[in-house]
Amino acid sequence: MIPRRRFLQAAAASAAAVTIPATPAMAAAREPKGTITDLGPASVASPLGNAEFVGDVLYLGSRGLAPNVVGAWDLGQDRVTAHFDIPTGVGIWAMCKVGTDVYVGTHSRSDLYKIDTLTGSTTLLAQYPDPYIWTMAASPDGKVYLGTSQPGRVLEYDPATGATRDLGQPAPGEAYVRSIQADDTHVYAGVGANAHLVAIDRRTGEKRELLPAEVADRDWVSSMSISGTHVAGGMNSLAELLVLEKADPAAYKVVKATAPGEKYVVSVLIHDGWVYFAGRPSGTFYRYEIATGAYEVLGVPFPEAQTVRILEHGGRIYGVQEPGIFVYDPATGGLSYVSHVQKGFRAAPEEPMSVHCDGERVYVGGKGGCDLHDLATGQVTRLPIPGEPKTIMTAGTTTYLGVYTQAALYSHRAGDPEARLLLRTGHNQDRPKDLVHDRLTGLIVMSTQPEPGHQNGALDVYDPRTGRLDTYRPVVERQTVFSLAARLGTVHLGTSTQEGLGSPPVTSTARLAAFDLRTREVRWEVEPVAGAKAVTSLKHGALALYGITDAGVLFEFDLLRRKVTRTLKVCDRGGDLVLAGRYAYTGDEAAIYEIDLVKLTSRKLVEGLASDWFGGGARINIDPSRRALYALKGRNLIRVAI
Repeated sequence: MIPRRRFLQAAAASAAAVTIPATPAMAAAREPKGTITDLGPASVASPLGNAEFVGDVLYLGSRGLAPNVVGAWDLGQDRVTAHFDIPTGVGIWAMCKVGTDVYVGTHSRSDLYKIDTLTGSTTLLAQYPDPYIWTMAASPDGKVYLGTSQPGRVLEYDPATGATRDLGQPAPGEAYVRSIQADDTHVYAGVGANAHLVAIDRRTGEKRELLPAEVADRDWVSSMSISGTHVAGGMNSLAELLVLEKADPAAYKVVKATAPGEKYVVSVLIHDGWVYFAGRPSGTFYRYEIATGAYEVLGVPFPEAQTVRILEHGGRIYGVQEPGIFVYDPATGGLSYVSHVQKGFRAAPEEPMSVHCDGERVYVGGKGGCDLHDLATGQVTRLPIPGEPKTIMTAGTTTYLGVYTQAALYSHRAGDPEARLLLRTGHNQDRPKDLVHDRLTGLIVMSTQPEPGHQNGALDVYDPRTGRLDTYRPVVERQTVFSLAARLGTVHLGTSTQEGLGSPPVTSTARLAAFDLRTREVRWEVEPVAGAKAVTSLKHGALALYGITDAGVLFEFDLLRRKVTRTLKVCDRGGDLVLAGRYAYTGDEAAIYEIDLVKLTSRKLVEGLASDWFGGGARINIDPSRRALYALKGRNLIRVAI
């Protein structure tokens, strides 16, 4: 097996090879406000979302590229011999095959494509209103079944007629169908955010719950495989594998994935009497023998990587992960790793997730790490991180990164080839939302959103001197803390009414709160803007606290009187807010706005950006010099003079 560090360096080098060099640092003379310098693609990557074998060719689907692609890795030639563009959607989560045709499902938009592997043609077959096609499977007679969200429903596509049949919601009220399989008579749907395993009669549409009462309180059945006799489902958030008999669902076994801290069973395959499955966050690969109950830990092909699909071909087991593919040989026990980029898979600009400047370089977070743009040389290097950096902040000589999933906190020092894992939040949290450093206490504070279906976000207080972590959940009841601003031992919290994804909000208005880092108590809470669903960013000004809401309303908050003194509608969708003297800056997909905090007026500083951030919206960050902003134009990183 390729050593992890050597693989990371090789894969990063392969991805970086297609990166356009950034423009060298700007001249010392101050540029006119609004001057844009294009620094090239913000983040170049090649993350995988799914795969399918046709003959000796493994068809690999990408996520987050523009366009997304399916690359054909011919095992005989040991190289990617073709790419098929998938022009819509932000990623490929779902793939299956019927004969020699590969079917591809996208998300945001939810479109269904067919790749004819004999002719090389790609055809858009159908479009659906659901935001996500999460999962697909083909039945033995050639029908294609799709699991979607939101809501979670099952669709049947007939390649012979081009017709789609809606089989409805397997579990009414639940938002996600995350796993699906089909045999001659039934479709099996794995549901979340409250777990269900439902068998749907393909002829009548009748639905029957198969999930045993013992595990009825779990969050998800998020992965699945079937054989002629059994169904195997991977469950969250206790990292369990459920194996049950089709003919007698009461005959079942629950198998716990044993790696320390394991929470998810992310991919499952029944083959040759064994159930192969992969866990997360550890990245461990396991198998369980149905007949004997034997259980084995086969290894960790790539630490902390998510396995999006497990397939069998030629007697070997292939595990498809975001950074590459592992291959397990049951005959020898050998486990090896392959870089799909080194085999010729296209690396391309992805939709970034975060941006941060430490004064000398710009970190751009994406899938599986960050691209680091050196502002002096224009060189771009890749910092590999298992997961997605959602928020980044520098304190002194250390940069901290809040990483999805597991609400992890990493640290990185300039020049180090890898980031260091400091903690995972736990407490059913998965998405970091913001990071701040309080200079008075020296503490690092991170806010997090709960896992899908769970209540109450958390606040994590980390002491870098001792390594101590204290987590407060809830901190603002039945809300998620979205944004943070720290000063003199107090952290001000801007919240969102959204708890875990898939859970309808139970509160109506976002709040502003003050958390004392010495007493570890919330001192007060207010609702700053009526009807606001989120306070997306907070910053301390010289005399007041400033925030912006999800609807683009800026508010000025007097901390002494604890009241909003002024508001200004800036744009239609709030994002990041940064301050430089008397001015504040924020942005949406199209423009960056300059706000005069004395007059409380705004104007467009630059426009026509069409910024392509993951999940929509806009991120901006300010250079510590207060002379420039960093943002996106399309998928390119830009510097905007201020």
